[in-house]
Amino acid sequence: MTTQANADNLLLPVGADSEGFLSSHAFAAGVDTLDEIYVGGVWAQGAGALIESVNPATSEVFATLHGATVEDVDVAVAAGLAAIEESGWARKLPHERAAVLYRIGGTIEANADRIATLQTQDTGKTLKETRALAMSAAATFRFTASALETMEDTLTPPRGDYLSISTYERIGVVAAITPWNSPIASDAQKVAPALAAGNAVVIKPPVWAPWVSLLLARICDEAGLPAGLLSVLPGPGRTVGDALARHRDVGKVSFTGGTSTGRQLGRIAADKIMPITLELGGKSPTIVFSDADLDQAVAGVLYGIFSSSGQSCIAGSRVFIQRDIYDAVLARLVEGAKALRLGPGTDAGTQVAPLVAHAHRDSVEKMVDDARRAGADILCGGARPLEPELQQGAYYLPTIIAGVANSDLICQEEIFGPVAVVLPFEDEADLLAQANDSVFGLACGIWTADYRRAWRVARAVAAGTVWINTYKQFSIATPFSGIKESGLGTEKGRDGIRSYMRQKSIYVDLSGAPLPWASA
Repeated sequence: MTTQANADNLLLPVGADSEGFLSSHAFAAGVDTLDEIYVGGVWAQGAGALIESVNPATSEVFATLHGATVEDVDVAVAAGLAAIEESGWARKLPHERAAVLYRIGGTIEANADRIATLQTQDTGKTLKETRALAMSAAATFRFTASALETMEDTLTPPRGDYLSISTYERIGVVAAITPWNSPIASDAQKVAPALAAGNAVVIKPPVWAPWVSLLLARICDEAGLPAGLLSVLPGPGRTVGDALARHRDVGKVSFTGGTSTGRQLGRIAADKIMPITLELGGKSPTIVFSDADLDQAVAGVLYGIFSSSGQSCIAGSRVFIQRDIYDAVLARLVEGAKALRLGPGTDAGTQVAPLVAHAHRDSVEKMVDDARRAGADILCGGARPLEPELQQGAYYLPTIIAGVANSDLICQEEIFGPVAVVLPFEDEADLLAQANDSVFGLACGIWTADYRRAWRVARAVAAGTVWINTYKQFSIATPFSGIKESGLGTEKGRDGIRSYMRQKSIYVDLSGAPLPWASA
């Protein structure tokens, strides 16, 4: 493939928007997809279950694929182990591995529009969001490459006449089980650091959205990643995902998804005594104090729950408002939610796109209906839209629920849709008692003009990430983790690379003298 260097000296494909990239794999819908799986560096027809991808905005099947089998898992893992040795990947100097990661990031960026179009068709998300996810993935590969080039082993303080060094080595083959709500960005957050650490990676993408993971495999191949270091095996988690986790030669699992599946994988990891990273669910509190800039807070709360149609583990789905401004802020939230524009992700004016699948929309709908029957007040939404042009899609109206207690099921279970529950609080003590009364601990938003209060609450709230007077701001350079049932381990940042490595201590004698025991 012909390349050219951009201003950052990154190799990018020429003609990425026209003749070159993936042009041999086009469907009639006009979006690039791949009808083969990627096993150990080889494209092959799958022999597993049929996967039909449905555009959630139109209900049209736009692509089909036969997924992977348990036998493909064996082939992919064996190929990964062989590729590590035969390519010398783990033995390459850090800047040599980094050069490949830079090229992958550059190729993702050059094809961001194409990736976004496919992702919107596959998941229903807005083009603005899917393009941002593609650019995030490109940035992840670039940051990881930079961090890899500058990572250091540690010369530890000796307690004798020797050198002691803490160094890090590859694990081997890593399984990356990725979610449907942020394709390619989630893939990159696992694949980039795992490759940087010298490992091979097998991706098990979500059945509802496998295509972008397959495109990532094509990108990595075009960017010069040695064959066999990456496999992409679409298929059901109960077969492909389970086989990967249980495989004796898989040295780590990194999973993003539901808490129940995370528990199952955690049990498997415990039996194998294998490291695992789990990024699971959330029921994140968003807190509005009476001294907050209410224009800023209302806009932030609406964005925190209704962007991505609420399909985000960090969605601000529990909204706590201080009692003396509760009614006024609640009214503004309802007014704002009603004004949000529903539509297909391809429409530039869309703010709330369809949910990823009709089955998921039905699940969200059932949870809201159950809350209604239990006595909750549905202040807006709580139904499918009535517009004729939206009837075929998996749409659900932005919904705000009040008249509930924090202990109610609707306030404790993750809905993963455009649904917010709103509760009042009296003071900091009451707020923290309610906010921390959850099995989850992923994220939190705080809206206040008092930085001392913001700091106190940020330190006291049980969450892995806290935003103050903002929401959903992320940096690949900053570690991300959850506590309680929201997860285990760390992604992103330098710690994210270390999580795919094994630590080793090396001692070098400097004295030349025999050990006292030997000379006795």
